[in-house]
Amino acid sequence: MATVTHPSDSRAVPDFLRALVDDAATFPPASTPLEQAVAEHRAHLSSQYAGLVGGFVVSDVKVADLAKVVAEHPVVEEGVTTAPERPLACNLVVTGGAGAIEPAVTWLTRSEGLELRALEFALRDEDDLAHNARRLVQVVDSLAGVLDDVTVFAEPPMPRGAATHGWLSALDELAVREIHLKFRTGGLSEDLFPSAAALATCIESSLDRELPFKCTAGLHHAVRHDDAGTGFRHHGFLNVLLAARVSLDGGGPEDVARVLDETDGAALASQLTADPAQATRTRTWFTSFGSCSVLEAHEDLVDLGLVEASA
Repeated sequence: MATVTHPSDSRAVPDFLRALVDDAATFPPASTPLEQAVAEHRAHLSSQYAGLVGGFVVSDVKVADLAKVVAEHPVVEEGVTTAPERPLACNLVVTGGAGAIEPAVTWLTRSEGLELRALEFALRDEDDLAHNARRLVQVVDSLAGVLDDVTVFAEPPMPRGAATHGWLSALDELAVREIHLKFRTGGLSEDLFPSAAALATCIESSLDRELPFKCTAGLHHAVRHDDAGTGFRHHGFLNVLLAARVSLDGGGPEDVARVLDETDGAALASQLTADPAQATRTRTWFTSFGSCSVLEAHEDLVDLGLVEASA
């Protein structure tokens, strides 16, 4: 039986970094086995940097297996073996169409030991994205009550070049119901890594509609860099946070892209610590990012002096 403690000392993680990293360890490139990923997630939540960690990201096709793992490896409070288990807070990624949302949500919410924290859904009909967005809205409306305390994210395809009318119309449909956005910032091939200009378009379009957003894939490190193994140029999650701030302050797409291209980690850290209250307010809009390695994010933040090293 696993034991989890919950540190009361939150000073190790500043407010502007709290719940920033959603734990997507079971997704590529890590593809960590489910039982191991759950154990490591619980270890993160019992660590000094627990405040950095958001939800456990799970695909709808793995919900049944996750429920089984949680049931077979219960968690209790330290020293109190009869204490009730804390539910595992999950970000549910629906891999099918809009019709797959309701059964996936039902399965997870009826699984003992799991709690639905966020729902993530990709808009795939590029010929009529606005229709796909309306379909998502209809499903979300049909689940009123079930999703009242759940954040819903819609992932539009990354624009290739200038944003099209159809792409922007889909965002308009989502804005009517205040459905948050999700942007893909990388993957297993180079073409999945958007340029700074493309990501700037996404950030600007999201904030123009007063829609918070998260990112997924490719944000393995805090600062913009070239991966030594693949040669792929990765975005940095601190770059994204500061780029959102620039956009909120009235900066144009070129200003936002310039921040996304910054490779000086010390400069980025200095800007954040100069006004941590402002950085915390910015997190209202850049809510989190999914990463298959919480530890890589933590190590980068320690190196930049933004997070205390674990004792």
